[in-house]
Amino acid sequence: QVQLVESGGGLVQYGGSLRLSCVISGRTSDYYTIGWLRQAPGKQREGVSCINLRDGSTFYGDYVKGRFTISRDSARDTVYLQMNSLKPEDTAIYYCAEDGLSDGCDARHLNEDEYDYWGQGTQVTVSS
Repeated sequence: QVQLVESGGGLVQYGGSLRLSCVISGRTSDYYTIGWLRQAPGKQREGVSCINLRDGSTFYGDYVKGRFTISRDSARDTVYLQMNSLKPEDTAIYYCAEDGLSDGCDARHLNEDEYDYWGQGTQVTVSS
């Protein structure tokens, strides 16, 4: 069974940066897509970005494009989300999640229903 553990959240000022990490264990192939999704208080969970571990393809939600970068370190089984130019509206709990047996990463991975396993989440708070 795949397990995911996020870290790296915290409190940051407007315009600041954070890097989130998602350590993956228990996977048996590279046919996984890992996504970052977030949920703000009182709002639905929304997809932020995804990356496919086999071909490295990535996708971003329009609201983070140009500010966030997703990457992977295969040797460490870790996926990162570098978040720059943070805004108060980025405040949320950030989750990483796994879509197994996936050969790509695209717009459908902004939908939480695509994912099978989830981490516990890490809080990101951006102050104005």
